[in-house]
Amino acid sequence: MRALIIDDERLARKELNTLLRQFPQVEVIGECSNADEARDQIDLLDPDIIFLDIQMPGKSGFDLLEQLEVVPEVIFVTAYDEFALKAFEVSAMDYLLKPVEEERLADALTKVKLKLDNKKSPEAPEPISTRPLAHGDQIFIKDGEKCWFVALEDVRLFESEGNYVRVYFQNHKPFILRSLNALEERLDQKSFFRANRKYIINLRWIDQIENWFNGGLRVTLKDGVHVEVSRRQASRFKELMSL
Repeated sequence: MRALIIDDERLARKELNTLLRQFPQVEVIGECSNADEARDQIDLLDPDIIFLDIQMPGKSGFDLLEQLEVVPEVIFVTAYDEFALKAFEVSAMDYLLKPVEEERLADALTKVKLKLDNKKSPEAPEPISTRPLAHGDQIFIKDGEKCWFVALEDVRLFESEGNYVRVYFQNHKPFILRSLNALEERLDQKSFFRANRKYIINLRWIDQIENWFNGGLRVTLKDGVHVEVSRRQASRFKELMSL
């Protein structure tokens, strides 16, 4: 696992780097002292995992994640237990309190390795800044004071509302500041389909399909939500879903 350490304290970076040498499966490929530097290094190095401090001068760890198109696996390393717990409705892979204990670090790395093993592909990955968002990618969503780490495969629906898109996953429906057209360009068309001007649906969440008015279709998702496929998109949908 290729790891990047992000912390404004030099001593904290050094201590974590030293501790990670106990784990031969981890290769530390770089260190960063602030969010702007980290963003550039993540784009350049495409790490599997980042060890991220929360409070740093300038931009916080949360601010950094909000700027990333695709988020590597994240383990927070912080001195603020209550702050981390309060900030997340759904946490990252894990977070560790300073000073980091070797046993807790081992547990966190095990979680990450299991997830990475499940996502392995025989094809070499494209650069993180240019590749489309794959079905198994993890994205970071921030809506007001709430933050989530979400696998795209768990997102069942995207709904356009003006200049925003509402993202449906689990029992959550946060907004992101992005147009549906821009989002469509980044999504894997084998997994996500533009049903009409308002909706993009996750094809793997479809439960039923039926003919609808004016040559269109109506799909029912596994959560019971109905989405109409416009007549213009219906023929493309049938072609995509046929043998």
